[in-house]
Amino acid sequence: MTQKHEILIHPWMVDPAEARRIQVRLCTAVSLMDDFGVLRQVAGVDVGFEEGGAITRAAVVVLQWPSLVLVEQILARRPTQFPYVPGLLSFRELPAVLDAFERLSRYPDLVFCDGQGVAHPRGLGIAAHLGVLTGLPCIGVGKSRLVGTHAEVANERGASTPLYLGDARIGCVLRSRKGVRPLFISPGHRVSQETAPRLVMQALTRFRLPEPIRAAHRLASAPAIARAAARMSGR
Repeated sequence: MTQKHEILIHPWMVDPAEARRIQVRLCTAVSLMDDFGVLRQVAGVDVGFEEGGAITRAAVVVLQWPSLVLVEQILARRPTQFPYVPGLLSFRELPAVLDAFERLSRYPDLVFCDGQGVAHPRGLGIAAHLGVLTGLPCIGVGKSRLVGTHAEVANERGASTPLYLGDARIGCVLRSRKGVRPLFISPGHRVSQETAPRLVMQALTRFRLPEPIRAAHRLASAPAIARAAARMSGR
């Protein structure tokens, strides 16, 4: 696990125009080079909502690597303060995610995020945004396409095709399992275009989603179970 350090913070209660300016500024700090050591523990991040969207519920689940055995899980809630605006979802979701990260005993070596990395109109989806603010290597695993074009991906497990925005490669489309809809994989920070889908494949079991994100999704989307798990963890 990585030693904890101070998380970078910027204003969250801003109008959409200012939020886009913040994204443009922060995207210059994103690194698409492999810059991590031995992976011993990885995390999955997912976000849900309660009370019709009034409460943001962020789950961070840490697993051993490569066994994918549960190590730690944190659930954080806070009032939702940013409206739903396509392309600006990290401003709606990340404050609660960062609350959860601050409660981890130590940081993971790498983070899988339910959402986009650099496959984003301004190159700063939630995985890239989280990576820049925490300094952690991050990978975005999107269940649907936000931007970009791609060729058809073969219907075989592990098949992939590049995802482009204009002439720039922003990720890949990955078939994680035969006969299921593909995933949209893009590096978030300190992970290369080539390594991101390889690590996603290593994190797969028999399901469509990589296990760190599946575990976080279960915690984020099941309030009663999540509350019980949070009480059991003593956090």
